[in-house]
Amino acid sequence: MTSRARILGVGLALAALWMPGCAQNPFRTAQPAAPPTLDPPPGVAAPAHTLPGGGLPSTLPSYADVDGRQLDGMLTRSHQESQLMQTEISALSEQLASTSAQLAQARAAGLPPSRPTSDTDNPVTSPAAMQSAATQLALPELQPRFDGAVVRIDVPADRIFEPGTANLLPAGAAALTKIAEEVDRVFPGHYVGIEGHTDTEPLVNASWGSPHQLTTARAAAVFDYLTSRTTLREGQLFLVAHGSNHPLVSNATPAGRARNRRVELVVYAERSAAE
Repeated sequence: MTSRARILGVGLALAALWMPGCAQNPFRTAQPAAPPTLDPPPGVAAPAHTLPGGGLPSTLPSYADVDGRQLDGMLTRSHQESQLMQTEISALSEQLASTSAQLAQARAAGLPPSRPTSDTDNPVTSPAAMQSAATQLALPELQPRFDGAVVRIDVPADRIFEPGTANLLPAGAAALTKIAEEVDRVFPGHYVGIEGHTDTEPLVNASWGSPHQLTTARAAAVFDYLTSRTTLREGQLFLVAHGSNHPLVSNATPAGRARNRRVELVVYAERSAAE
């Protein structure tokens, strides 16, 4: 090899040693090492011991601070409520068993099941029902009238009694029988008041000391007849004697006085206890 060729080879070798980025370059200056750090890389949580305050609460809750009397009170109330609930459940179970037994008995007897009744269940207790029922009374010669909450049947005294007495006429007995039948049909078991009335004329029969005595005797005669000859019972009837204190119309005319001489059968909405 010539000297020129040797010089060219040495130059190429030196150029290769000075190329940038060569890991084997002995002339490259070394980079200083990064100081160590405890910071975690991105996306990694820090250790608990590196958090402020150690990462844990300084104190933990303790049930030792709870008042024992409060706990006892709570337990006692809970026990009492449980006992009360058990009592209510037992009562409901007994009521259900009783109702089931009554239903079974009714079915065995072929009867409709019974249920508690109230005033609204009875079709002839409300004022509207009483007024409607009064129109069902088949008494063509009389005019039953609805008065407040009662039904009044005005029977002329001259039609059922001998003049000035408490003696029933045969036609009067027949009229009372018909009235009793209709009252018992439309208002079964209802209370019925027998109210005696008369006019203001002087009494023609000296047997009565006052109009009240006359009306008392007449009401009693009607009571005796109804309880002995009709289906109405003593427990649903009562007597009232008004004398001449409650006229329907003026006593100034004979027609008015005749209308005021009467016996009123007053049907009430209430039913007798026996019924």
